[in-house]
Amino acid sequence: MVSAGKVSSRKNVRPLSNEQVQKLTARHVCVDSTYDLPTGPRRINTREVNAQNPKATARLLAGVSHVLRHRMKLKVWGLERVPEDGVFITAATHVTQFDVFVPMMSLFHQGRRPRYMAKAEMAHWPVIGKWFQLVGMQPVERHKGKAQAIEEESIEILTSGRPLTVWPEGTVTRDPGRWPMSLKSGPAHIALEASRRLGYMVPLHCSVTWGAASINHFWPWPRKNVVMCFDNPLPYTDLLTDAQSWGQEPPRELVRELTNRIRQRMENIMAEIRGEEPPAEGLWDYRTMSRRPRPELSADVSLEALPD
Repeated sequence: MVSAGKVSSRKNVRPLSNEQVQKLTARHVCVDSTYDLPTGPRRINTREVNAQNPKATARLLAGVSHVLRHRMKLKVWGLERVPEDGVFITAATHVTQFDVFVPMMSLFHQGRRPRYMAKAEMAHWPVIGKWFQLVGMQPVERHKGKAQAIEEESIEILTSGRPLTVWPEGTVTRDPGRWPMSLKSGPAHIALEASRRLGYMVPLHCSVTWGAASINHFWPWPRKNVVMCFDNPLPYTDLLTDAQSWGQEPPRELVRELTNRIRQRMENIMAEIRGEEPPAEGLWDYRTMSRRPRPELSADVSLEALPD
């Protein structure tokens, strides 16, 4: 077993090579999402833009874009899948703190303004913490028994018509190889219950970012390669078949199944980006700080399951 302290002292990982990025760009249409409308002309969701402190958001977006542009060489594929209207959930990986900013910035540049769940400590960061609150942050008080209230607030965000971004690992991954670790069940609960209340499957997109862990923030030059994928909607209509008979909340086994599908899909995409195989021994479990076998899924969420 590896302790939390030992995991936190991991050495920097190997940078994502130019050769691997070339393989990915040959397979996918990749864009630089540090600029507006990176996938080409599309309709801006002006209702969301105007409802979310447009001046403060524009300033934060410009600042984040400038920093990321000068810290990394960013390539993103799949952003054309971001809906112009309607609700959706983005479930993002969390390898580094940059993994909060990359998908947030990318979706903002696509003309959407999702609310996003983030640890409450970020709201108290000097200067930028206030900005986070202004541009849609939903503070999450960890370890305080407020999971049910947080889930209900998130469901109401979706049922009111706003998209939502979550980081299901709950914190930076503790996996020694920085693969997606075990996930919190809240995002799956939110997706299932919001879908039941709305009467249709809320699109749930996995967003996987890799490469930022190799950046030396004291001297970030030369810029490192960072790649993000915004995936096709994850299928889970089969889990909604008897939704109206659930009672007060989705059954635990369905929440567990969807949680496992999200994590497995994240791992599959990360394997493609990295050009590596994930650990054969299994996934990293946050509670025990050790590996355990991957659970079997009732649906195929392999890389070939959904066309690009």
